[in-house]
Amino acid sequence: MPLGAFIADKELMMQLADNPVLGHITTFGGHPVCCAAGLAAMHALLDEAMTDNVTQKGDLFKSLLQHQQIKAIRHIGLLMAVEFDSFETNKKVIDAVIETGALTDWFLFASNCLRICPPLTISEDEIRKACTIIIDVLNKI
Repeated sequence: MPLGAFIADKELMMQLADNPVLGHITTFGGHPVCCAAGLAAMHALLDEAMTDNVTQKGDLFKSLLQHQQIKAIRHIGLLMAVEFDSFETNKKVIDAVIETGALTDWFLFASNCLRICPPLTISEDEIRKACTIIIDVLNKI
């Protein structure tokens, strides 16, 4: 269910009231069914403690993604950017990873970075499998 929100201080919200007109509203904000789905998702996140192991899972990714072609790994939670020397290298990695059946892409603002954004429910075995795929690809290119 699509759901969006925009949060800003009063000064910015007032500016967006006129520049552009109603620039703060969204197509995906406020529909009752979408809001109910969003509330249910928030309760699931909290009740099922889905965020409790995010740090450990991120650390596992970082520990397994060790390769001379990886320049850096940056992340917030499980949203990760694996940096390579160029878009060309990154594109080769992405194409080869997708051929294995795993999904990834680059960031629009950092085309030399592989995007990893798994669900919070990813298991340690799935993390190990994903990292093995990426490292195997790097060893072949």
